[in-house]
Amino acid sequence: MNFKARRRTLANASIISMLQRFTDISTIFFGLYIVCLVVGEHFSSKHLFMAMTALVCFQMVGGMTDFYRSWRGVSLLTELQLVLQNWTLAVIVTAGIVSFFNVFDVNFRVYGYWFLLVSVGLVVARAILRKLIGALRYRGYNTRSVAIVGSLTAGHELAVNLTNAPWLGMRLTAIYGGSENDRLDNVNYIDDIWQVVNDAKSGLIDRIYIALPMTSEAKIKELIDELCDTTCSVMLIPDIFTFSILQSRSEDINGLPVLSITDTPFYGVNMILKRIEDIIVSSLILLLISPALFSIALAVKITSRGPVIFRQTRYGIDGKPIMVWKFRSMNVMENGDKVVQASKGDKRLTPIGGFLRKTSLDELPQFFNVLFGDMSIVGPRPHAVAHNEQYRSMIKGYMLRHKVKPGITGWAQINGWRGETDTLEKMEKRIEFDLEYIRQWSIYFDLHIIFLTIFKGFISKTAY
Repeated sequence: MNFKARRRTLANASIISMLQRFTDISTIFFGLYIVCLVVGEHFSSKHLFMAMTALVCFQMVGGMTDFYRSWRGVSLLTELQLVLQNWTLAVIVTAGIVSFFNVFDVNFRVYGYWFLLVSVGLVVARAILRKLIGALRYRGYNTRSVAIVGSLTAGHELAVNLTNAPWLGMRLTAIYGGSENDRLDNVNYIDDIWQVVNDAKSGLIDRIYIALPMTSEAKIKELIDELCDTTCSVMLIPDIFTFSILQSRSEDINGLPVLSITDTPFYGVNMILKRIEDIIVSSLILLLISPALFSIALAVKITSRGPVIFRQTRYGIDGKPIMVWKFRSMNVMENGDKVVQASKGDKRLTPIGGFLRKTSLDELPQFFNVLFGDMSIVGPRPHAVAHNEQYRSMIKGYMLRHKVKPGITGWAQINGWRGETDTLEKMEKRIEFDLEYIRQWSIYFDLHIIFLTIFKGFISKTAY
């Protein structure tokens, strides 16, 4: 691609970003105008203030989440999830600003209709924009010639994605030094990886992905040095899959790029949304179950001696100790270096202790832990400190479950890995689901788990 063509590609990318901003702003502004017409309100200065506040918040959140960037190669679902996440936060902040400063009275029905209408509008606008851009790229506009060097699995998966999605506008020209096995049809394979340098200098390639193992460090460095004499964009696919990956992402520290291997998904906007989710859900649930809380507390007090609430030290986020609340279900208060898990027919149980544990009613006070910020509605179940110290040396990646707040319910629990873990295999399976939850986290995943908990998260045959 010559210089003018490259400039045209960059201009196209800028135009796409401008179109995204224009459609977002138009949808938010005219969405409120349409809602006013529907509910019979005159669109006045207070509505203009609401719209402008929401637009500022939406654009600020968009900057924090790097939203207005190239979405080439990213699924539409991922883009839509982020735009709805940003819009949700913008509406909540706008409502908070308007209420806090008491600028004017607003019908909260307007907020609800506005949120729903704009949500639909943003999804439709982004989908149409994607479709139009994809159609143009499919016809050869705003495309880039791509080459892959190496035989890593990640490089092979990239090749599969590119060949199956021509609408991405990334045309795979060749794979250099690819594996002899599992070769793709209609893809040009060149055994000599150094041929990519000559092809790049000839202007046949716009972007090169290097997919070589970390053991080939010297070869990678030499190859990059050679490619620096070209105008190609060079991307390195790191061989990080040899490690236990948890929320991998890149960041910049004072100009120095770093790659995160294990990290929490709750940073920036995600942290705010997760906390809002916890506060709203826990408050609603505590309001609904307050009669049950009083009844259970009375039953615990009547049927056995001792306090109603049992407080046990557990590990919270980043392995910091927290005090977890439960209705007391045993005649003992174990909270030391040795904690024995409850088993079938356990003599330590109070008269109603077995019922409370089997139905998870003993865990209802933990909604106060959520409201106070020590726990979340959804997350890995907190284990006793003694069990953490026991299993951290036996199960690889065990402590990574503490990269998020512990939860009342979790992905492991609704998949049946709740209750007594009398074998190492059972605990390994629980940790496997806990780490999968952290890797795949989203607000929608949380809501999915909460919904499933209603049907399969309370009663368990292995909870004693």
